[in-house]
Amino acid sequence: MNRSTEMGGPGEAFPPTRLSVIQAVRADAADVRQRALDLIVESYWKPVYKYLRLKWRLPNEEAKDLTQGFFTHALEKSTLDRFDPSKARFRTYLRTCLEGFAANEYKAANRLKRGGGHRHLSLDFEDADRELKQIEPTVEIDPDELFRSEWTRSLLGGAIDSLRERCAASGHETRFALFEAYDLEGPELETPPTYAELADRHGIAVTKVTNELHAARTWFREAVLDRLRQLTASDEEFRQEARDVLGLSL
Repeated sequence: MNRSTEMGGPGEAFPPTRLSVIQAVRADAADVRQRALDLIVESYWKPVYKYLRLKWRLPNEEAKDLTQGFFTHALEKSTLDRFDPSKARFRTYLRTCLEGFAANEYKAANRLKRGGGHRHLSLDFEDADRELKQIEPTVEIDPDELFRSEWTRSLLGGAIDSLRERCAASGHETRFALFEAYDLEGPELETPPTYAELADRHGIAVTKVTNELHAARTWFREAVLDRLRQLTASDEEFRQEARDVLGLSL
């Protein structure tokens, strides 16, 4: 997303401190742990799958099996409980765990099969494969950068979904439609729509377009920061990721 810094807006407002999923995976309550684990899988399965396809050059089916196997193994062996926020960012830790798991599975030629006695995760691999086709293959792949970029894509995608749901629930469908046309689809077009064209398309004033886009970007920034707060283990990691993702200067 080329306009992430612009859409990030000013950085003076941050969500309040809350229990992150990194902390929640160690909670005593089973329902709290499960919600935390579900959000981690939701946020990281695509980066894991694409990393295996691009870095390890695995075929489609093998990468699917290994993605399922990695998260099943991580959840069953309490891998996430051993994360130490003083040593690395959580996404770096997860990628390091993935490298070790993939290496062991590859060497042992014993890749886990989907549904083979383990909890099957419902993952939309077809959607991930469509996104993979848009990524230019490179000769030299920096593992951390590859994982970071795909994690960012997944993070922003989740924030966009949250924004869409918030707009629909509050009767602001036009707000999301303007955001989608101008900020999401516009940069990919040879001739992006102007505010005047969007105003004419939706039968509203140009000033209304300006106000709605500002509101949408504010909500989008809130959605990104909310997900970041949940997916980071400390205030420092949260602020680092906010700078990286939204270009906020803190």
